[in-house]
Amino acid sequence: MADPAPDNPPLALWVEGTHGPVIYAVNAAARRAGVAEGGRLADMRAICPTLGLYPADPQGDAAALDRLALWARRFCPWTAPDRSADQPGSGPEKSRGGFGLVLDTTGADHLWGDEPGMLVAIQDQLAALGYSADLACAPTWGAAWALARFSPKARSIAQDTKALHPLPVAALRLPGETVLLLRRLGLKTVGDLAAIPRIALSRRFLRTLPQDNPVIRLDQASGRLAEPICPPEPPASFRTLSRLAEPVLDPTHHLPGLCRALCRDLAAAGRGARALRLTVWRVDGEMRWITAGASTPSRDPDHIAFLFRERLEKIDPGFGFDLIELAAPQTQTMPNHQRDLGGKARAGPDLPRLLDRLAARFGPGCVTQPIRRARHIPERAIANAPPLAAASHQTAPVPGRPLRLFTPPQEVRVLYAVPEGPPAQFQWHGAASRVARWQGPERIAPEWWADRPGTRLRDYYRVEDQAGRRLWLFRAGLADDGRGAAPRWFVHGEFA
Repeated sequence: MADPAPDNPPLALWVEGTHGPVIYAVNAAARRAGVAEGGRLADMRAICPTLGLYPADPQGDAAALDRLALWARRFCPWTAPDRSADQPGSGPEKSRGGFGLVLDTTGADHLWGDEPGMLVAIQDQLAALGYSADLACAPTWGAAWALARFSPKARSIAQDTKALHPLPVAALRLPGETVLLLRRLGLKTVGDLAAIPRIALSRRFLRTLPQDNPVIRLDQASGRLAEPICPPEPPASFRTLSRLAEPVLDPTHHLPGLCRALCRDLAAAGRGARALRLTVWRVDGEMRWITAGASTPSRDPDHIAFLFRERLEKIDPGFGFDLIELAAPQTQTMPNHQRDLGGKARAGPDLPRLLDRLAARFGPGCVTQPIRRARHIPERAIANAPPLAAASHQTAPVPGRPLRLFTPPQEVRVLYAVPEGPPAQFQWHGAASRVARWQGPERIAPEWWADRPGTRLRDYYRVEDQAGRRLWLFRAGLADDGRGAAPRWFVHGEFA
């Protein structure tokens, strides 16, 4: 009778190497069978004939690790992916391998009771997503990295870095060549390395790269050298969380409480929110969020709740979420409102709230204000900017130009032209017009840094026809400029 198939068969992922396929990652069963990362595929299959092989997707793994780092912010704000690959070493120095996550849990462990409770919660929730993890909590990044990969325990907690002394020197994130050299020198453990005089050790590795220098790695693990966490997207300074007892599908009932808590923090700091983000953590490990903005700093809970009320349906809850966060990634100084004799804050203008509500309903780019810019070409001298923030970007108006411009300029047919002047008679919209008065020209040269070679200059005229209409005409090009056929005429604007 054949033996039953094991519950966890040996599996490995492979990638193309310099001299053929190599092992990229293995599971625990394959590691126990002797399969190692970096080994040639043919050699590993000889060691383990039952090895299951699948092609690896390094780019997909990196993207999944980034998503998992964001997901880990449910435990603490400062999280980042840890792509520092471990060094396999040999014999007893072989680590459990794999990439990981680094979390700065300062001030967050009490939310889970204590540090052991936090590690249990992290491990359980990762297991619910299908991930097995070895966890460690230590005073430094380097110490936690070493304990998570080389400690025999699945969950390790160290109050100081002396817990690293029994571990092999490979636990200091050193390359295989450096580990081999230290072993030849009789330095097998971190404790052996720490007992060596620093001067002699520094001289030996003076020209070594920082990430390969055992002195620097030892200082990082022991806390003598700072190694801060640098997440790809730093968390917002103002954020509030709501942990739910069971998954829900609609965040509407939790939004008012989050808004009140966030506004209390903003008021205590004398700040107002300009950008807001509502994020939910789904039970399947995915995150979804929506954003909103305020035209002026705001810490009114009702107003902030309204900005999201029209957009909550855009959040895909999946099978439910059990954590919701409201954050203000962008804030601005906001002084307290002047109060009247009754103790109530004086009502300010309602225009900012109206603009925010319009932007929340129609989209942030649908409510804008035209502003003037310092550009030569008239149609480029006008740009759209967010309302209420446009005054600081305004430039002085150019005298003699109409407020209304046609986009694009409308071409006219010249019936008779004055030499070196505007058309004496032209046809526009099918009707002939005769020029009664004119003034100009105002010559505008092409913007050489923005226009294509061969762009023609413009001569602008302010004219008034026999019906009293005051128009802004221009001639594109000159008859002898060598940049095309005969010049063309356009109406670019109309004066009031």
